Parts: sequence; structure tokens; C-alpha cells
Amino acid sequence: MNLGLISLGCAKNLVDSEHILGMFKDSDIKIESDPKKCDVIIINTCGFIESAKKEAIDTILEMAEYKSHRLKKLIVCGCLSQRYKDELIKEIPEVDAFIKIDDYDRLDKIFKELLKEEKIKRFKDTRELVTPKYFAYLKISDGCDNRCAYCAIPLIRGNCKSYRIEDLSQEALELYKKGVRELCVIAQDTTYYGHDLYGEFKLAELLKELDKIPFEWIRVLYMYPDEITDELLYTMKQAKHVIPYFDIPIQYGNDEMLRLMNRRGSVKLIKERIAMIRELFEEPIIRTTLITGFPHETEKTFADTLDLVKEIGFDSLGAFTYSKEEGTKAYDMTEEVEPELALRRYETLMQLQSQIVRELNEKKVGKILKVLVEKKEELFDRYIGRSIYSAPDDVDGKVYIKTKEALEIGSFYDCIVESTDTYDLYAKLKEE
Repeated sequence: MNLGLISLGCAKNLVDSEHILGMFKDSDIKIESDPKKCDVIIINTCGFIESAKKEAIDTILEMAEYKSHRLKKLIVCGCLSQRYKDELIKEIPEVDAFIKIDDYDRLDKIFKELLKEEKIKRFKDTRELVTPKYFAYLKISDGCDNRCAYCAIPLIRGNCKSYRIEDLSQEALELYKKGVRELCVIAQDTTYYGHDLYGEFKLAELLKELDKIPFEWIRVLYMYPDEITDELLYTMKQAKHVIPYFDIPIQYGNDEMLRLMNRRGSVKLIKERIAMIRELFEEPIIRTTLITGFPHETEKTFADTLDLVKEIGFDSLGAFTYSKEEGTKAYDMTEEVEPELALRRYETLMQLQSQIVRELNEKKVGKILKVLVEKKEELFDRYIGRSIYSAPDDVDGKVYIKTKEALEIGSFYDCIVESTDTYDLYAKLKEE
């Protein structure tokens, strides 16, 4: 039996997909990438915002077409199933099973019954990496205790459920033994880690344990501003392998809008935390995420956000237009912003950010950067990689390396930056 798996959405969902694949590791089921050759297809869906839901539905309908070939079972799991299972059963009868996240604890039994295969492991007992062998994600918790007014994640995933430090340390060690050299620590809110399990924030303690493993880079993503404690910063400062990469989604640059978004803290706090980071670290990387078009947004509040972006000068910035999600606090808010206006503001914001990034990148010309080589671009006879400035999620820029030498994919090289465009850097090997 051939099985294909399609993973949609975020890196946290990807880790779930890796655990699902791991369930079949010792079975007679073979993993197949070509849907035409699959007897079973599993789609792990995202249901975070409207565009993600549309992508999921389109993918389900596309895969359903293969039932005219050899496909016998089409199974859908993940966030969309968790949120809309009953409606989906009625609307898409081509799907043989919709599996909720709540049912992952008995996923092995469900798959055994559906696929008539006994040699299936339990979810979380094993993991089959789908990322390149040199990097992997470490998901340290699931769900979220924050109740941001626009966010459906707590409705889908529930409250924060942290995993034990000793279990995460063991998982990280196993990843290192498999050849992983960059470990990306992820959760819906990494800075909240441990509060549900230990009664206090424990990310600093976890990083101390992970830092004992000689990864080249340990990168922490998704930090909530008011949970970035002094202890956490000093731990990162003293660590050998934790890089000074701070992914801090601030969402907006106006206190009243932050209040409406049900975000803790203030613009003043955001500025203070970033100022402290820049005081402690020689060259920290600050990344953020912002929303345009949230209800009650005005030209004044949007201008405040632009002013904050100018003042801070983020190394990397992602943005999205507000998506109205049923069940969230913002769903029934009045004073809605027209989608076209939200999009124009998004474009204005990203134009400003492109100017900031261009100026920051120009300052890197002549500098030596350690670059993780990820692929060779045969057409242009050059390599593509990432520096410390870029996470592996394609939000940040790339480094293009022109060299006559044969470079090893997944290895690190010192490179000299020669030029830049808006987001990407162009470099040569230091030795050349």
C-alpha cells in the first residue's frame, strides 16, 4: 500500500505531519510522493485564516480527483477538521475520514481501522523528518493561552500544553544525532513555555538544556513581547549555540489598537524590550509581524504603526491583512475596514519595510557572514543559502554564492557579502 501525505500551514503543523509519517515507519505501508501512485492520501490542513481554509479545501478537492485512479482512501486531519468536521462531512463526501486534533491520542487505532494495517505506531512515539537533514523544528508546546481578539488558534488547538524539558532535550539530542545542525524552537508562543506545566515561564531553562547539545544554530521563533524576561535575554546572551534572533510579533504600533486586539503590553514596552535586546547583543536580528485592516483602524493608528516601524528598523517584517474569523472576539466588532483599504495599507507598510531592509543590507556589504548552504541553482551556476539573519521559513532573505568550488549542501561556509538587492545578499567564499 502506498501512502501520500500533504502538509499545509505552519511549521508547527509540519511537525505533526512528521509524527504522522513516523507512525508508518515499521509498517508495510510505503510513503509515496506521486498522488497518482497512492492508495491512501492524508491531508494535514490549516484553518487559521480564510486564505488557509481556501487552500485546504482546494487541495482536498484536487486530491479527491485521484479517486478515479487507484486512490482508495482520502483522509483529512489537522486544524480544518478540528474546526469544521461536521460541516465538511456534509459538504465533501469524497473524503473517507475527517480526523480532529482532539483524536490524535488514538490516531493509531483510527488508522489501523481505516487502513487495515496493524504495524502502526502511536502518534508522538516516532517522527520522520521531511525537512532537509541539516535542520529541524522542535515544537515545545501546543495550543495557546493568549486570547488575541483576531486569532482562532485557541479555538482550534485549545490552551497551551507544554512538553516536559527532559523529553524535549532527548528529542533534540536525537535530532542532532540524525545530522541536524540548526534547531528551530517553535510554539504558538515560545515565551509562555512551561507556565502551564511548571507554574512559571521556563524557556530560559529549556534553552540552557538545549545549549548543551552542540548545534551550530539554535533559533527561537514566536516570542510575545511582555514575556521576554531579563532571565531569558541573559540566558540567550550567555549561550554558545542560541543565536540572537528575536522573532517578536508585535501586531500593531498603537496602544488603543493593541487593547482592541487584546494584546498585553504597550508600544512603550515593545520599544523598551527591543532597546534592551540591542543593548545586550552586539548584532541582534529583530523580526516582527503586523496586521493591517483590523476593525477600528484609522489613518492615525496606521500612521502610528508606520512611525514605529521607522523608529525600530526591523531586520525582517511580515504582515497580513485582517481575516475575520468566526468565534473570535473581533468577529462581531463594528467599524470594519474595507478589504481594499487594508490591502493598500499592507502595500504601504511593505514598501516602507523594503526601504529599511535595503538600507540595512547595504551595511552588510564587505562583512563576513556564516552561511548555511541549502541548494545549488544549476541554471545560474550558484548556490543558495541562509545566514544567521534568515529563518528557514522563507520569510527572510537568501544569500546567493557564486563560486567555482563544489560546496556541500547542509554545510556552513564563511562568505563575504559583495552586493545586495532589496531582500537578498550576493556573496563569495571568504577563501576566494
